[in-house]
Amino acid sequence: MPSLPKARPLSATTYATLRQRQKDSRTVGGQYRGWTLMILLSLAIFGGIGVRLGYLQLLEGNEFRERAENNRIRIVPKPPVRGNILDRQGKILATTRLSHVAYLWPRIQLQPDWPAKIKRLSQILGIPEAELRQKVEEAGYNSPTLIRVARNLTPSQITALAEYGSELQNAIEIDQEAIRYYPNKSLAAHVLGYTGELNKEELEERRLQGYRLGDVMGKMGVEYLHESLLRGEWGGQQLEVDGSGRIMQLLGQIEAQAGQNLTLALDLETQKAAETALGNRLGAIVAIDPRTGGIIAMASTPTFDPNIFSGPITADTWKSLQKKGNPFLNRSLRGFPPASTFKVVTATAGMESGKYPPNTILNTFAYLRVGGTAFGEWNRAGFGPMGYVRAMAWSSNTFHGQIGRGVGGPTLIKWARLYGFGSKTGIGLPEESKGLIADDAWKRRNFDNWEWTVGDTINMSIGQGFTLATPLQVAVMLAVAANGGYRVVPHFLKKDEVLEKQRKSLNLKPTTLKTLREGLRAVVTSGTGKAVNVAYLPPMAGKSGTAEAPPGKTHTWFGAFAPFDRPEIVVVAFGEHTGGGGGSVAGPMVKQVMEAYFRKKPPEAPKKTLNTP
Repeated sequence: MPSLPKARPLSATTYATLRQRQKDSRTVGGQYRGWTLMILLSLAIFGGIGVRLGYLQLLEGNEFRERAENNRIRIVPKPPVRGNILDRQGKILATTRLSHVAYLWPRIQLQPDWPAKIKRLSQILGIPEAELRQKVEEAGYNSPTLIRVARNLTPSQITALAEYGSELQNAIEIDQEAIRYYPNKSLAAHVLGYTGELNKEELEERRLQGYRLGDVMGKMGVEYLHESLLRGEWGGQQLEVDGSGRIMQLLGQIEAQAGQNLTLALDLETQKAAETALGNRLGAIVAIDPRTGGIIAMASTPTFDPNIFSGPITADTWKSLQKKGNPFLNRSLRGFPPASTFKVVTATAGMESGKYPPNTILNTFAYLRVGGTAFGEWNRAGFGPMGYVRAMAWSSNTFHGQIGRGVGGPTLIKWARLYGFGSKTGIGLPEESKGLIADDAWKRRNFDNWEWTVGDTINMSIGQGFTLATPLQVAVMLAVAANGGYRVVPHFLKKDEVLEKQRKSLNLKPTTLKTLREGLRAVVTSGTGKAVNVAYLPPMAGKSGTAEAPPGKTHTWFGAFAPFDRPEIVVVAFGEHTGGGGGSVAGPMVKQVMEAYFRKKPPEAPKKTLNTP
C-alpha cells in the first residue's frame, strides 16, 4: 500500500480565508429567519383559533345561540282563568279572584350575590331558602321561563319587595293572576274539593299533558274529577330585555284560554240544610235524584275551608285542621255497617228467589238461635206473625233473619252486589270506598280458612257482621225502589248524558217493587220513621237503621224518597256513634233536608191570646 502524503500545515492567510467562507455560509438568509418564525407561529395560533371557532360554530353553535337568546329573551307564562263551578240555579260555588304573584328568573342563581338575594327573599316571602333554591334549580338556570315562587302576596310583602328593589336588582317580578276562591267557604267543601300546586311526583305524571313547574290542579272533589274541563290552556308573552332586565319589546303573545264553567246538579239551599242538620255530629248526608243519579247535596262532618289552599299553609293552620279529626275524610263515601237499611236487599232476595213470595207470613220471635248464638229482635220480644210490609215498617230482625237463612248466603250476596254494594258507585272520586260484601272466599282469606256460616248469613240479612256500605251506596239502593227498579250512577254535573244512560235495570218483578214500596211507605206512616210523616211535606217512603258499633255508641241511619208517587229526591242521613235510634236521630235530619229542597217550612204555632173580660 502506498504511503499517504504528509499533511502540510496551512498558512495563516489560507486559514483566515477558510474561516471567512464558513462564516459567510452560516449567515446566508439569516436576515429572513425571524420573520419566518413569526409567520409560522402566527399561522399556528390563528389556525388553532379557526379550528376552535369552526368547532363551536358547527358542533356547539345551537347551544351557544340558545344561551345568547336566554340572556335577552324572557318568557312570561300566563295561566288560564279556571272555569267557575255553579249550582243548579246558577249560584257561584267556586270562582277566581286576582292575586299578586312573585316570579324569579332562573339565571339569577349564576349571579355572585345570589345567596344574599335568596336570603332576603326568604325573609320577605316567609318561604325557606331551601324551598326557593329547589324551585329555581328544578327549572334550570338556562330556562327562559320565569318561575312562580309565591302566590297570594300580602300588601306588606309587596311593599317590602319594592323597598328592597335596589338590593334585589330585578331578581323578582310581581304580576297578577287569578287564584281559586270559594265564596261560601266550607259549604260543600267535600263536593268541590280544592286546588293546589303540583308536587314533584304529580308534575312528572302530568308533564306530557302540558303541566309545568308551579302549575295548579284540582286535588279533590269536582276540582279533581273535572280538572280537564276546568283547567283551560296556558298562554304567555315573549319579551326582549336588556342586561338590566328592562323590557325592550314584546316579541310575541299567546292568549290564555279560560276553562269551562260547570253547572252541578247540587242545590245550594239543600246543601246548606244538610250541613246545618248534621251540626257538630260526625256523619254524612247525601241527596240524589233517583231518576238521573245527579248529586243534589253531599255533606260530611267535620269539614274544612278550601280557601286555605289558595296560599301557603302555615304549621298553625294545619294543626288547627287536625284538631277537628280528619276534615278531609268524606264520610259519604266511606263504608259503615248499614244496619236495617240493608233489609231492602234481604226482602228483594226473598221475593225474587221464589222461596218467599210477597204474600209470605212468618212468625217473629225474641231471638233466632243458630248453634250457640242468639240473634235477638230489637224489641226483645218479637212482633208475632207478620208479612213483608209490616216487617219493613217495624224493621223486624227475626223476620228478615229467617228470609236470609232461607235463601242462603250466595243468593243474598248476589242481590247485594246487584244493588251496587261491594263496588264503587261510578261517581269517579278516588277517595270512594267499595264498602264490603263478604263471601266464603273472603272469610277464608281473612280468618284463617274459616268457612262461611249460617250465622254470617243472618248477620248480613240485617246489615251487620262483615257488611259495610257507604251513605251514597244506600242512596243508590233506595233509588231502585223510587225509580221503578233501576240502579243509577251518581254524578255531579247537572246534565251528564253519558252516566245517565248507564243506569241498569235489576229486572225486578212488578210484585217485588210494589211490595218494597208499600213497606217503605209504611215505615213513615206507621213504623220507625214517623218523625218525617208531616202534612206540609210531600208524602215520603223510607227506612231507618241502627247499627251496633262497639266500643262506641250506635250508628244511626235514615233514608227516604219523595214525593212517594213520583219521586225526585232520595235523602240518606248517617250519624257516626251518635247513639239513639235511626228514626229518632237521623230521621229529623232527613226532614230538614226535605224542607229545604221542597222550599217548605213547618207551620207556625198559633199565637196564644189573652182572655179579656
